[in-house]
Amino acid sequence: MEDRRIRVLVGKPGLDGHDRGAKVIAAALRDSGMEVIYTGLHQTPEMIASAALQEDVDVVALSILSGAHMTLLPRIRKLLDEQDMADVLVTGGGIIPEEDRRELRRRGIGELFGPGTPTSAPVEYIRSWFDENRVESGGGATGEPGSA
Repeated sequence: MEDRRIRVLVGKPGLDGHDRGAKVIAAALRDSGMEVIYTGLHQTPEMIASAALQEDVDVVALSILSGAHMTLLPRIRKLLDEQDMADVLVTGGGIIPEEDRRELRRRGIGELFGPGTPTSAPVEYIRSWFDENRVESGGGATGEPGSA
């Protein structure tokens, strides 16, 4: 199979207006060779899921600092699943307590990164997920490494 670039949609759902982290991650992903689509601020879950479908992405990476992660992340996961995009990784970062991270992983959300995480960590995580979950046909993943 010919190697292809990993397609990542970076989004800022909700009313949070702080996008520096999202832009830093978008640049790091792009610098690592991934194709990045940045949706900008104040996106609804529906807007993010629609863009993910239109752009045929492998990964949706979300930045959430508003405290609405327990609502927004599962809603985006559900919308993707409803669009037959269960094979798309939903990951991201922000200020998310560990107990919420565990619950979100149980609900099908991938690794979530906190403030101060080196940009290499999400880059390596996405690459590893992609290598484990994308098959030669360009799809077929179940979402999270080791999920069934």
